[in-house]
Amino acid sequence: MRQRALSAAIFVPPLLIVLALGEPWFGALIAVFVALGAWETARLLRGAGYAVVPAVAILGAVAVAADVASISQLRPYADLAVAAALVVAAFAVFLESDVKAGFAAWMATAFAAVYVGMLGALVRLGEVAPPLAGTAPLAQLGAQRGWILLAILLVWSFDTGAYCLGIALGKRKFLSHISPSKSYWGLWGGVVASTAVAVAGLWALGQPPILGFVLGPVIGIVAQAGDLAESMLKRAAGAKDSGRLIPGHGGILDRVDSFIFAAPIAAIFVTALVR
Repeated sequence: MRQRALSAAIFVPPLLIVLALGEPWFGALIAVFVALGAWETARLLRGAGYAVVPAVAILGAVAVAADVASISQLRPYADLAVAAALVVAAFAVFLESDVKAGFAAWMATAFAAVYVGMLGALVRLGEVAPPLAGTAPLAQLGAQRGWILLAILLVWSFDTGAYCLGIALGKRKFLSHISPSKSYWGLWGGVVASTAVAVAGLWALGQPPILGFVLGPVIGIVAQAGDLAESMLKRAAGAKDSGRLIPGHGGILDRVDSFIFAAPIAAIFVTALVR
């Protein structure tokens, strides 16, 4: 717990400061996270037996993130950058004498780029968010900052609720072949916490609080799936953490894995249901 608290003290304030500054600083921070996460993913895939091309995976992940973010200035070029990354990944493995190994390396490199690049949806969430009503309690925060902050709090609240209730009552495990620490009580604790935050957060953003009973559980469960997906990758690689960058939390990928899955779903929710 001491290591977790130290990690939070180091990691959370800069993130909130950059979010308060807005664009382009927040997008730049996400690009750094994507690049570091892609490098860690390539490292894990190599540990799992796939001959990934790390440099191409990193460049491809940044290109995918830019495409997913759909920032207006990048729209004419982002799609082409993704296509170029896939082409370069193919060229990078043509010299592999074992065709099957070369094909696996190409697919693994493309996977690393697409997987981590989905984190760009956190920027996309701010792009698609409609203006907040003047009567909304957080109207002065702005739609972009408000919705991104809510998405961050939803994932963090799920993680906190799952950890606390899981430690207290979590004897019955689920999907223990992927992550032995996950329990049903932890899952329910996380869903309750994320739902409570969703109801309060939507009210603060001037939206119907009742939608929180949809947004909270969906983001909570998807965030859990993102954590399990990274756990599966680490288990395949025989690694405990994705890296050692953050004390008590491993690497960047260990901290953003839930957001990789949750951010696109949050953007879809805002696009489909928020007016």
